[in-house]
Amino acid sequence: MTTPNEVTFKLSRCRSSVPRARAALRAALGEWRSGQPLGDEAELVLSELVTNAVRVPVPGDRMVGVRIERRGRGEFLRLEVSDAGPGRPEVRRPDELDKGGRGLLLVEALAHRWGVDVRRAGIGKTVWAELLAPGADPAPAEAQIAAVSVRPGQCVRVWGAWHTVRAVRSERYASGGPAVAIALSGGGPALRLHAAEPLTVRALAPAGRVGSP
Repeated sequence: MTTPNEVTFKLSRCRSSVPRARAALRAALGEWRSGQPLGDEAELVLSELVTNAVRVPVPGDRMVGVRIERRGRGEFLRLEVSDAGPGRPEVRRPDELDKGGRGLLLVEALAHRWGVDVRRAGIGKTVWAELLAPGADPAPAEAQIAAVSVRPGQCVRVWGAWHTVRAVRSERYASGGPAVAIALSGGGPALRLHAAEPLTVRALAPAGRVGSP
């Protein structure tokens, strides 16, 4: 699927999927006219995330899902790679003689922040990384908007902390009034509010590392 600010696709679990993911990223960045420095770093990060995903043992012939999203005018990029495997990837600190195990060290070094979310639909997990173009502000101004205007990818402040919005669904109360159900990263029940209820949002969450919302 392709939208003006988002590209999603699936890959087979084989080595050739890594260059295919890079090619799809380059094509998207070219269409979005994103800067070269961000593109080079994004290619490296996406390569590592896809490499890890195709190596994970999974049930059946389940594929690897990739989502590429830009925000603003291309100064912010979010990469998501989903697989059906168990567990959570962890940063390793290999010694000089180890030939591998440095992939997530590279992701940690290049990304503004990265983390792992349990997939709300299906099995497995989504490993994501967010990159900022040089000079981009990592903490845009906050704003209050009606709950019905909240969109996936935004960060909302609820329960005293920032949470990334994964999905928004329109509902109605038993009385007939308009409501929305907002699914947040990290699992747990959806946030249900009146459609006009104000929420504090911003485009990016505070800087963090593995497991940050």
